[in-house]
Amino acid sequence: MLSGSRRTPTPNFRGGTRFNNAHETLIWAARDRESRYTFNYRTMKAYNDDLQMRSDWHIPVCQGGKERVRIGGRKAHPTQKPEALLYRVITSCTKPGDIILDPFAGTGTTLAVAKRLGRRYIGIEKNEAYLRVCEERLRRTVPYPEDILPNRLEERPRRVPFGELIERGYILPGEFIYSPDRTYRATVMADATVTCGGLTGSIHRVSAQLLGKDANNGWHFWFVEREGTMVSIDELRQRAIRDGGGEPPQQA
Repeated sequence: MLSGSRRTPTPNFRGGTRFNNAHETLIWAARDRESRYTFNYRTMKAYNDDLQMRSDWHIPVCQGGKERVRIGGRKAHPTQKPEALLYRVITSCTKPGDIILDPFAGTGTTLAVAKRLGRRYIGIEKNEAYLRVCEERLRRTVPYPEDILPNRLEERPRRVPFGELIERGYILPGEFIYSPDRTYRATVMADATVTCGGLTGSIHRVSAQLLGKDANNGWHFWFVEREGTMVSIDELRQRAIRDGGGEPPQQA
């Protein structure tokens, strides 16, 4: 559940029998416990200058200017939502290509922003005047180029464990791997451990022990020799990924 604050809330005209509505509530719901949902956490944190996005948003209501849709000088719709609100909602909770349904489309704010952000959309509206405005608005809306739409921060890299490099022949059991300056040389074992100077363990554990550290990234520490050239095992991992290896990235 998400509340968006109104800086200039509409007064109550029926006797003031309740608090003035200074916010609108968005309900974030799923069909059942097993339903998957999207929340672009990293994207929204970057969106908010690397601070976690709060649930209270201060977005001005749609007033005058070019955003307010008018017919004959009058408002086309009494409660037209600001595009900034839908921009944030769609960016936070959907991915490019997702389908967005607005069962009360009005003058098409949700649909126009969805189109601009590369989402597919379905709108339902019974008022013919609103429908005509909506159709014209969509006709004039230009989508952003596809290459600037993906939520890059939400993408998960494919994971290739060291053992898969051995399984697929990028590195062979019994082969030597070296530290960058060749100070250390370790033997690759058939079970994907490495051994060096009496130390045995993962590429990370052994490199950390050799350096006297609690932890170390073995992908950046170890190299193999290929045709007289030292090649990082991380480069071999990237080749394996390009060749279609590794575990698929987890979905949000």
